[in-house]
Amino acid sequence: MMPSLYLPIDSVARAVGADEVAVALITQARERNLPLDLQRTSSRGLYWLEPLLEIDSPQGRLGFGPVTAAEVPSLLEALQGDPSTHPLALGLVEELPYLKTQQRLLFARAGITRPLSLEDYRAHGGFEGLTRAIAVGGEQTATAVFDSGLRGRGGAAFPAGIKWRTVRGTQAAQKYIVCNADEGDSGTFADRMLMEGDPFLLIEGMAIAGITVGASYGYIYVRSEYPQAVATLREALDIARSAGYLGANVGGSGLAFDMEVRVGAGAYICGEETALLDSLEGKRGIVRAKPPIPALKGLFGLPTLVHNVLTLASVPVILAKGAQFYRDYGMGRSLGTMPFQLAGNIRHGGLVERAFGLTLRELVEDYGGGTASGRPLKAAQVGGPLGAWVPPAQFDTPLDYEAFAAIGAMLGHGGVVVADDSLDMARMARFALQFCAEESCGKCTPCRIGSTRGVEVIDRLLAAPDQNGRDAQAIILKDLCDTLQYGSLCALGGMTSYPVASALKYFPADFGLQASEADQ
Repeated sequence: MMPSLYLPIDSVARAVGADEVAVALITQARERNLPLDLQRTSSRGLYWLEPLLEIDSPQGRLGFGPVTAAEVPSLLEALQGDPSTHPLALGLVEELPYLKTQQRLLFARAGITRPLSLEDYRAHGGFEGLTRAIAVGGEQTATAVFDSGLRGRGGAAFPAGIKWRTVRGTQAAQKYIVCNADEGDSGTFADRMLMEGDPFLLIEGMAIAGITVGASYGYIYVRSEYPQAVATLREALDIARSAGYLGANVGGSGLAFDMEVRVGAGAYICGEETALLDSLEGKRGIVRAKPPIPALKGLFGLPTLVHNVLTLASVPVILAKGAQFYRDYGMGRSLGTMPFQLAGNIRHGGLVERAFGLTLRELVEDYGGGTASGRPLKAAQVGGPLGAWVPPAQFDTPLDYEAFAAIGAMLGHGGVVVADDSLDMARMARFALQFCAEESCGKCTPCRIGSTRGVEVIDRLLAAPDQNGRDAQAIILKDLCDTLQYGSLCALGGMTSYPVASALKYFPADFGLQASEADQ
């Protein structure tokens, strides 16, 4: 009897040939008259090994990867004898160093369960959090979220419990839960992984939030570039609704909560919560002035709890295992775990979920294995296209919200894009300003005009015929960064200064500047 086989249905795995491997397995097994139990699961997030094929063994799942369709015949032959002799054999997947040292709470089911199997989800702790929330009631649930120390994983890191208590305490005939799944930062993919691979976790988190704060309806705002996530979520919603986890009587609580998926049109600015709300209302996504805050006056002018995917998906484990369990992970005010995403010029790209406090060096060098090119590391951009460039000299900084703020950087959504010494930082600074100019909603002058002027300043700096000319433009550029950071209405303009200022400070030679002049 052939053991069960597991192959990811994640869109990255499919992009590098997982579907072709599945077809080859089915075809070859039929030709050889072999019984085949092939299950399409979520991804482990070890993307450099995709497609990663796993098989059951008495010791646990054995891995093979990256597998191609051409290697399927030899794999099937090896499975009839000693699988460890195959050139692609990786041994026990759970024992791989990349995976073994992780602390997976959000992604505990990653690579193990089938995305749309309610049976799989329940068998691995699914809906235990919702059951607990119903049992203890809204006040204790809101207190648990507050006591856990959970902070928003979208970038601002605002304490989630304060939002919950604010929305819960606001009187209104209608309240909403809005999930910001407009994952637009470069190098980020944790939201997509979770929505495609473990959609019931997000649904459970939103249902807990809804019955706790008194909201009866929710929206998941997903970027249009994630068609598989959209399709998976919509099917998962139908399954959850049929099972009684959504609708007029959520989990037998007597409370109503339902939700739907809305697809964005690809505007980066709609990742900002108030622009997202305008988009949900059918308007052009433009940043709103605050106050009033969305918790008091959000979607359609009504109290709205807005969180991103990872924040809402953290709630079930907090309820199931307790606030103290969650607080035991992390450091300082950064509690729990964070799914860091390694991308760019990196040997081992993928998802690493660890408690706050590991260093950037551990993440990039120990997990990531350094650059894919083999050239020396030059920098890592942390927190998306508007995150600061962190040089190797600062790689020993703990991955903690306050520690990163202290060096003029931010964690954001946890994306880390790695670059080697061939990258031109002046070009990347220009790109950041150009990106801001193209994606600005246009409401505030610093962002709308400042970003465009910034591109012009960098062009003049690089074209200046002498050192004096470059120095003069560098002073203007630094002043412009201050204006963007402190004068913009939202984080799009405010954060555009981060990659520009950090590139100027740490890599002045790329601009034709002397180090002392760049630091002035």
